[in-house]
Amino acid sequence: MMWRIEVTDDIATCLRLRREVFIDEQGVSEADEIDDLDGQSLHLIAFVDDAPAGTARITIQGDTAKIGRVCVLRPYRGTGLGADLIRKALEVATGKATTAKLGAQVHALRFYERLGFVATGPVFDDAGIDHRDTVRDL
Repeated sequence: MMWRIEVTDDIATCLRLRREVFIDEQGVSEADEIDDLDGQSLHLIAFVDDAPAGTARITIQGDTAKIGRVCVLRPYRGTGLGADLIRKALEVATGKATTAKLGAQVHALRFYERLGFVATGPVFDDAGIDHRDTVRDL
C-alpha cells in the first residue's frame, strides 16, 4: 500500500474525515469537534491511491506546535499511515516551533510514545474520551 501526505487548504475534506472518525465512530458531538482553530491551523491529508484516508491539524501557539484532530479511516489503521502522518506533522512544525504537543486518547498513548512523545499530567476528559497531554522536542 502506497500513500502520500500533503499540506492542504482543503479543510472541507479534512472535516469530512474527522466527522467519519470522531463524530460517527466515536460519538463526539459536532460542537466538540468543530472549533475556531481550523482557520488558523495547517492541515495535512493522507491519500491512499488518491483517496483521502487520514488527516491531522497543526496549530502554532508561541513556541509550541499543537498537533490535533489526528485520524485515519478504519481500513488504513495498523498500516503505518498514522505514524507517517505524525512524522509529517512533526516535519512541517519543525522550524515553526520548538516543542510539539498533543492530547492523546489514552488508548493511543503507546502509539505516540513510539513516535517520541512523553505523557505529562493527569488523564482528562475531552468530549467524553479520556486523554493525556503528550510532548516532544522538535
